[in-house]
Order: sequence, then structure tokens, then C-alpha cells
Amino acid sequence: MNTPNNKRKRDSQEKIEKTFLQLIQKKNITEISVSTICEIAKLNRSTFYANYIDVYDLVEKIKNRMAEEFAEFQISNNSGQNPSGYLNMFKHIKENQIFFKTYFKLEDISISPITQHDTDMAKKYYDNEYIDYHIEFFRAGLNAIIKKWLNNNCKETPEEMVKIITSEYKNKN
Repeated sequence: MNTPNNKRKRDSQEKIEKTFLQLIQKKNITEISVSTICEIAKLNRSTFYANYIDVYDLVEKIKNRMAEEFAEFQISNNSGQNPSGYLNMFKHIKENQIFFKTYFKLEDISISPITQHDTDMAKKYYDNEYIDYHIEFFRAGLNAIIKKWLNNNCKETPEEMVKIITSEYKNKN
């Protein structure tokens, strides 16, 4: 019986995604072909096409799954809602470096949603006339810092990273 979520189909998808994630660590998306994925995963091209339209469809599905996983982490850990949320976030990123390196490599995506804590901090230090711009600037800066930290193999501790982030709001009066 060919059910949508049967074990064989899930196993094939898992092999394809795992192979792609290994390849994306060394190559750009444009350098990865369906043939290469299938050869390494030891699957037929028809198996790939039964699950994905093309490599970009695979990327989109992986990206969406990764975004959902990180959103679930943020919700369950109250990440970004307070300074300890940032600490939890940095610990999680350090423990899952390959996941996050891949997450950022798939597309320039933001991992830090605008939170009430960010809004409150921005309002505390800036007038409200351009508050949305200050928040967006902070979010982009946070993503840039996380990317740099990942590229440096997370040399600094999560506690040091929180210190770096919170120091950006000091002396703003």
C-alpha cells in the first residue's frame, strides 16, 4: 500500500535530506545535483522525484522544517523574551552548530523574531518615532553576530555572547 507517510518513503526522504545536508557543508546549492544526491544516498532518481520536484524544492522543505524546529525551541524556551532566553538560545546554537550553519547557508534568514523584550528595550533607549527601524537594526545585528560566532566555531561561551548582545544596549541614554 502506498500511503503518504509510510516508513519506506520517510526513510528515503531522510537519506536524501541527510545526504544534502552533508553536501551543503562543502558546496553551494548550485553545485549540488539530483544525480549527486542519489549517487551518494544510493537511491534511484525516481525515488528523489517521488519526494521532491528538484533540489530547490528539497531546500525549501528542509528550510521550512528547520525554521519550525527552531521556532518550537524558541517557544518552549521562551527564547528572546528575556536575557536568560538569549542565554538558552546561544547554548542551543552552540550545541547544534551544523544545524545553524546550514540554516543560515540555505538562505539569509533571520533566527531572531521581534519580541516584546526587544521592543521594550528599544523603547527604553530610543524615541518611538523610528522604533521599527531600531528593532530591525538590532535583529539584523544579532543575526550577524550569531553568523560570525558560528564561523568562528563558537569560540566564545554562550555567556560571553549574551554579554556582547546586552552591552549593545548599555550607555544609550
